[in-house]
Amino acid sequence: MGETTVTPQQEGLEEAVPQPVTDRSGQGFVDRLRAPRRPRLWFEILLIAVSYWTYSLIRNAVPEQKAEALRNADWIWQAEHHLGTAFEQSVNHAVNGVTWLIVGMNYYYATLHFVITLGVLVWLYRSHPGRYAATRMVLFSTTGVALVGYYLYPLAPPRLMNGGGFIDTVLVHQTWGSMASGDLKNMSNQYAAMPSMHIGWSLWCGLTIFALATVPWARMLGLLYPAVTLIVIVATANHFWLDAVGGILCLAFGYTVARLWYGALPYSLPRLVPPRGEPLIPAKP
Repeated sequence: MGETTVTPQQEGLEEAVPQPVTDRSGQGFVDRLRAPRRPRLWFEILLIAVSYWTYSLIRNAVPEQKAEALRNADWIWQAEHHLGTAFEQSVNHAVNGVTWLIVGMNYYYATLHFVITLGVLVWLYRSHPGRYAATRMVLFSTTGVALVGYYLYPLAPPRLMNGGGFIDTVLVHQTWGSMASGDLKNMSNQYAAMPSMHIGWSLWCGLTIFALATVPWARMLGLLYPAVTLIVIVATANHFWLDAVGGILCLAFGYTVARLWYGALPYSLPRLVPPRGEPLIPAKP
């Protein structure tokens, strides 16, 4: 009788013992860094501000190797002629003949590069906090490797080529905003055209919007944005189309870094994460 009364009680007690909950406390330091977490607003604002300041400082501190930059521009222009793809001058002259269009492109080049990129970061922070850090890592890695390109391969933009016949549309139409023309040119490295971060950043924005937006028209605009940016950088004679290829390669590097660090592409990570301090229960396989 003793056995029949004690055993069920013991079994009941064993079943009542709570099982340990898996959370971040059992993970290693690196694993905790990799785990998706809710971003802190103050930290993100500070990080973006310091990172952009550092990027601008390093980019503009690279020696302006004018002679080498012009030689590289001549080489690219000749290579494009051999490939039969030297269309930049035709686009530059054709668009420059339509005043309202080229003026709009000048302002597009000077502003949207920053406005839309920051807008996408804010959207990610608010609507996709679990994917924010990984997607931001793509952008930062892309920009970081671009600095290496500026140092190793100084390149003059088409508008600064000797005898290239390109039109500096900002100077001709007296529009503001270009850090590479007029009175502002002394504040910016004139020979950092390769790779094009206008393409790297705009394609990052476009792919992010296309992957995560739920509204069809927004997804289509996401794909359209880098395509229009390519037309703008060529029409304003700020880049060769090969500079855009350089920007795409830098972006591919950025995605590779994020993929290796998080073990997945940013867009496949959880959209939402629990508030800081709460246990993270992994999703069921």
